[in-house]
Amino acid sequence: MKKPVLVVPAILLALALAVPVLGAPSTFNIYAEETYDNWGLCRTRSWGEDGFFQISETTFRPAIAFESLGGLKDAAWEAGQRLAGQYPDRNQLAEQIFLYARNHVHYTSDPDQFGVDEFARNADETAGEIESLGFARGDCEDYAVLLAVMYRAAGFRSAVILAPGHAAALVRLLGYPRGNVYWNFKGSDGWVWAEATGRTNPLGWTPPDFMDSDLAAYEVTDEENIFGAGRSEMLTTAGATPLSGLSPFFSVIFFLWLLSVFRRR
Repeated sequence: MKKPVLVVPAILLALALAVPVLGAPSTFNIYAEETYDNWGLCRTRSWGEDGFFQISETTFRPAIAFESLGGLKDAAWEAGQRLAGQYPDRNQLAEQIFLYARNHVHYTSDPDQFGVDEFARNADETAGEIESLGFARGDCEDYAVLLAVMYRAAGFRSAVILAPGHAAALVRLLGYPRGNVYWNFKGSDGWVWAEATGRTNPLGWTPPDFMDSDLAAYEVTDEENIFGAGRSEMLTTAGATPLSGLSPFFSVIFFLWLLSVFRRR
């Protein structure tokens, strides 16, 4: 059994000062130098069965997104549905959801915000701060999870993308005219990248560094189990052939996360 660490690090102070959000964990606990939320999900580690992205050597699943879906729908879902009621045009709605995240979340690294190498926030924690304060802070996975949940709430198919050292959102938007790359995912076309970390990024813009990279994505649905067993799938561009067999992509991702853990110890 893991023994709790008795010292209170700076991360708990930062979390204690955060604005309370309905539906989000009210307390965090430290075990074996990692931070866990009320649902037992590790917020400071992306890999492993209890990691916030459940990264393994063969797949990933953005478990933290499911803290804001199904029976746990709250601030992020409400924000997505509110925008859906205001913008009946699907392209305009998709852009407004994107701008909600891009313009209200101030990109802030986890070391600067929490004093640790990694700390993921769920969509309700981020949306709750926006609704209460007018802004929130976060890094790439925080933008990705917020967007994926809000798009789902507004009736779009959405997913979280995992790339080496990065995360983003994906939304299916057939006929959208302003993408620089259109992706195929789960046997369907018309998926566009939602990269909100840059203050001038438009919806549909895929960073050039990722156009020729191995990329995996996991579609966000109303799964009730935070610790589910679903598997991600690889992305392809229009006309490309899907990868077959085991890609080295996850082996690289898994190794990088293990390396970061050893560096912290």
